[in-house]
Amino acid sequence: DDLGYGNLGSYGQTFFQTPHLDQMAKEGMRFTSCYAGSTVCAPSRCCLMTGMHTGHARIRGNKRHPLLPEDRTVAEYLKDLGYATGIIGKWGLAEPETTGVPNRKGFDFWYGYLNQHRAHNYYPDYLWRNEEREYFQTWTYSHDAFTKEALDFVSQNKDNPFFLYLAYTIPHAFNEGREQGMQIPSDKPYSDQQWPQQDKNFAAMVHRMDADIGHLLTLLKRLGLDENTLVFFTSDNGPHREGGHNPDTFDDNGPLRGIKRELYEGGIRVPMIARWPGTIPTGTVNKQPWAFWDVLPTAVDIAGGEPPAAVDGLSMKNTLLGQPQQSHEYFYWEFHERGFQQAVRMGNWKAVVGNDKPLELYNLKDDEGEANNVADQHPGVVATIFKILASARTDSPHYPVEQ
Repeated sequence: DDLGYGNLGSYGQTFFQTPHLDQMAKEGMRFTSCYAGSTVCAPSRCCLMTGMHTGHARIRGNKRHPLLPEDRTVAEYLKDLGYATGIIGKWGLAEPETTGVPNRKGFDFWYGYLNQHRAHNYYPDYLWRNEEREYFQTWTYSHDAFTKEALDFVSQNKDNPFFLYLAYTIPHAFNEGREQGMQIPSDKPYSDQQWPQQDKNFAAMVHRMDADIGHLLTLLKRLGLDENTLVFFTSDNGPHREGGHNPDTFDDNGPLRGIKRELYEGGIRVPMIARWPGTIPTGTVNKQPWAFWDVLPTAVDIAGGEPPAAVDGLSMKNTLLGQPQQSHEYFYWEFHERGFQQAVRMGNWKAVVGNDKPLELYNLKDDEGEANNVADQHPGVVATIFKILASARTDSPHYPVEQ
C-alpha cells in the first residue's frame, strides 16, 4: 500500500534492504512496465478485483461506494473453479452490510479493514472477521495480525486449490488520527541511521513487510506447495508524501516522475514480481506492459477457466510462461481528485492531460522520466490519443466529469 517503484532492492533501492523480495525476483520474473489500476488505493483495487480500468470500473476514486452484485471479482470466478478464496488486509470496496462486502464478492474468508476510513491506524480497536467486528483486548499491530492469518489460511487450505489476496497496508501512513505518522512497533534495524524519524519508520515498515513475505514463501516450501503456487507481489500505486515521510529521502519512485495522486509514471507504474518455481523462467526481467485489470483474466486462465470477454484485461499467462503475448492497443486511466485527469499509454507513447492544461506527450522508450514533452512534434499521435480519451470511458454518476 503506497510502495514506490524504487522501494525494493531489485528495483534499485540502496538505502534499506528487501532481501526476501529481492530473492523472489531472482527466483521468478520481475516486470519493469506493470501498472496499477489507479494512483490511489480504492480504484486501483477495484481494477485489480474486477478486470476493469478506471474508465469502466465501478470505483474510480477514494469515495466510499461499494461494489454491486454485477461487479464480478476474480474471487467469484476462482470460487466457481473450485478454489478456496480468502482476503486478508485492506479491502476498500464496501461499507458494512452492503453488496460489496468481501464475503458477498466471492471470498470464503475475510479478515481486515473494510474501507479507507480506519484502514491506516495500525493499532485498531477492531478488525473485521468475515461480517463480524473482532475487538482486540491487547495492543495489536494490524500488520502482524494479517501475517498470522495469512500463514493460517495457507496451512488450512494446503490440500486444496486456494486463492489468497493478502493486502498489506504497509507502508501507508496513518493519516486519520491525532497522532499521525508512520506507525511501527520499532524502527529497527534502522534506529542508528541519521534519517528523520518518520523516514526511519518508513524503512522499518518495508523491512517488516519483506520479512513476513519471506515467512510466507518459506511456509509454501515447507508444505510442499512451492512448485504448485504462483505468487505475485505488487503495490497499489506510487509512493506517498504523507505522515511526515519524504519520498525523496529514499528515491521512492526511482527513475520515474511523479508520486501518488499523479498520473505520471511514478504515480501508476509499480513493482511487480511473479514467482512460480519450475514454471516461470527464473531471474528474468520482462518489459511487457500490463496492468491490474489483466490480473483477473490471467488468474482465470491459469486456473483452467475461460477468461471473460466482458472485461478490459487480457490474460498474461503467455508472458509468465515466456511465450508470445497479445498486447493491449492502449492503457487508460482517469482520476477524479484535484480536478479531472486522464492518461494513456499507447506503445511507447505516454500522454497526460487534465485540469484545462494542454496534453503532454512523452516517448517512454527514450524518456522514462517524462522530462521532455514532445506533443508539438507529433500531432498525429496526439490526435489518435484524443480519440482514445474520448472513447475509452463511460460516464459514471459517482464520478462525473465537470463541463
